[in-house]
Amino acid sequence: MALQEENREEQNTEAVEAVAVSEASEAETPAKQAEPVKHPEAVIEAVLFSMGNSVEIKRLAEVLNRAEDATLKLVRALKTKYDKDASRGITIMELEGSVQMCSKVNMYEHLIRIAKTPKKFELSEAALETLSIVAYKQPVTRIEIEKIRGVSSDHALNRLIEYGLVTELGRLNAPGRPLLFGTTEEFLRSFGVKSIDELPTAAPERVEELKREAEEEAAKSIPVDV
Repeated sequence: MALQEENREEQNTEAVEAVAVSEASEAETPAKQAEPVKHPEAVIEAVLFSMGNSVEIKRLAEVLNRAEDATLKLVRALKTKYDKDASRGITIMELEGSVQMCSKVNMYEHLIRIAKTPKKFELSEAALETLSIVAYKQPVTRIEIEKIRGVSSDHALNRLIEYGLVTELGRLNAPGRPLLFGTTEEFLRSFGVKSIDELPTAAPERVEELKREAEEEAAKSIPVDV
């Protein structure tokens, strides 16, 4: 009986040691990297078509099990195929770290016959000035915008937010913690640029000109005592 107990204890000890060795071996063995998916262009098409909205290159790279730069190269190659083929009605747009499938511009006249007419932005001169300041100075506060324009920009800023061209980015770490504003993906889409880095360089004299024009506009609106 004692001999059976002793054998049982030895077997248990051997089993525990075997498990420990197995776990140590697995820990030392590097994890097997997932292989890149087959037919990546087909996967890109499926993902972008299904999502509808923009998809981050980082997330797309995870789906393809490829590096981000390799994924972006594949996306651009696919876009080139679409753009060169007049029989295709779709293309791919890059939007600051993201990509989105969309229809080609020359398809618009056909789309409006079946789809709702897209909302058109009617921006006043004041709204365009405000949008320019936000685009070039972001993140920027309302007070900074008004210092450049020389007039209140509440209405213009609210209209830009309503159109989805400008959004709140958080608060400035300063007394009063004023809101910070910046442009959106919709802004990039509307103006046909991949990122704000593609915006033309703003000439300082043009900024001063805008400020003078705004000050003159404000002066005209001040009532004169008779």
